Amino acid sequence: MDEPLRVMVWIAEGTWPACVDAAHALAPVDAELVLLHVTSTDIPAAAHGAFTGLLGRGHPERDPGARLDQLAAEVAEGLLDAAAGRLARPASRVRRLGRVEREVVAAAQTADLLVLARDGDRTRLGPRSLGPATRFVVDHAPCQVLLVWPQPAPAITTIPPPPP
Repeated sequence: MDEPLRVMVWIAEGTWPACVDAAHALAPVDAELVLLHVTSTDIPAAAHGAFTGLLGRGHPERDPGARLDQLAAEVAEGLLDAAAGRLARPASRVRRLGRVEREVVAAAQTADLLVLARDGDRTRLGPRSLGPATRFVVDHAPCQVLLVWPQPAPAITTIPPPPP
């Protein structure tokens, strides 16, 4: 018997509803659904570094990096809760920390299909409709990729003109 399709849905701020809707509409009923959220460690690490380097030697309880880590975890859980509610199908949840694009690619090793959304310039068609992290994931994903628009796609007349 064949294994069920494993569909991973990247839950990213601002675009996750379109990804969840696409997975709900297109994934087979018996698909194994996984909601993935990745929290970048860049900002908390910078805050911690600034604190220890300039302000907080000897006062770890005042470290803003720890508070930022806690807030990021709360935001991630909230997004995963909202995504699970919108999906209205059984799904597992995966939370990862690190460089977002690399963590998404690493998590996608276990997926048959990764659902993600355009997160760049949404006013016209073209390569700038992908932000840097999303471009990296599209280029390096070890599985099939379903790339969705988070709102209706722009008109085909928005394609940049050909080079001279």
